[in-house]
Amino acid sequence: MSNDILKQIDKAVKEHDIILFMKGTPEFPQCGFSQRVAAILDSFGVRYVAVNVLLDPAVRQGIKDYSDWPTIPQLYIGGEFVGGCDIVSEMYESGELKTLLEPYLPADEA
Repeated sequence: MSNDILKQIDKAVKEHDIILFMKGTPEFPQCGFSQRVAAILDSFGVRYVAVNVLLDPAVRQGIKDYSDWPTIPQLYIGGEFVGGCDIVSEMYESGELKTLLEPYLPADEA
């Protein structure tokens, strides 16, 4: 895996408060797991950056190497890896995700 790709991913993760590496886009997800995580984020009204890993095989593999996590989607909040669809879904159900997102919620939601 190219160090350049890992550096680009690291820079993106650190530059954006919330970033979702997914298959497709929030408007046109290309897998059900990506669709679910995007829908969960959308339900909070938070602004986030989505990276379509299907556009670049190097990014698709690079994000797996970066996080040492084998699946996509992958959610990062505040520069930290949160998890994939199952973890994000569980955190959403438990209310833990809302707590993690509180600093980023629109003023009328917090």
